[in-house]
Amino acid sequence: MVGLTEAADKKPTQISGGMKQRVSIARALAIRPKVLILDEPFGALDAITKEELQEELLKIWTDHRCTVLMITHDINEALFLADKLVMMTNGPAANMGEVMQIPFPRPRDRSQIMEDPEYYNLRNYALDYLFRRFAHDADEE
Repeated sequence: MVGLTEAADKKPTQISGGMKQRVSIARALAIRPKVLILDEPFGALDAITKEELQEELLKIWTDHRCTVLMITHDINEALFLADKLVMMTNGPAANMGEVMQIPFPRPRDRSQIMEDPEYYNLRNYALDYLFRRFAHDADEE
């Protein structure tokens, strides 16, 4: 399911960070959850491995259709994977901020989405929202 057949005989110390992330996703999916919570699942990966695993996650989601709640700081990742983007306010007392609907149809093609002007409108809106409204303490404003 997560593309690790060729590494089946390797020991944990012999697999890459990307493979370890795949194992973590496979373990989480093994119990067929109704909700899968992922906290920065691709944060420590190089750009190529990150994109490959994002594609794998979409394939797995297409087959199993569980609800996925993913925490990420990567707006591009959120716009590619999500149907809704919930922006959070800053700090230890963070709250839900604005919720953006992501309008791109499924199945998604990264290159098509990135050529869509709406992608950049949403990306710029999210960056502006997060920076202007929540990147600074209230005392600084």
